[in-house]
Amino acid sequence: MDNHIEMSYCRFEAFKVLAKNYLDIEAHDLYGEIKRLLEETDMSPADVAETLMPKSDEEDADICIKRLVRVLGEEKEKAREMAEEEEKNKAEKE
Repeated sequence: MDNHIEMSYCRFEAFKVLAKNYLDIEAHDLYGEIKRLLEETDMSPADVAETLMPKSDEEDADICIKRLVRVLGEEKEKAREMAEEEEKNKAEKE
């Protein structure tokens, strides 16, 4: 039997829990930017967690937070491009 579980996208409150768990931080200068991006971008909590995790011993919380901002910006741009492409295709069919 297959079960389908609907998962919500990561929002700021969930992000703060992930940042505390993975980076042991409760605040950062970029939290405001991250909050805005999470409201505008659909990313799963698992993807946010993966992006936050340090990839080496040299990566600190600042590097991981900046990477998340970059990745969220890239995802937002991809979503915008896809929406434009869908609108273009819809217009061509009419």
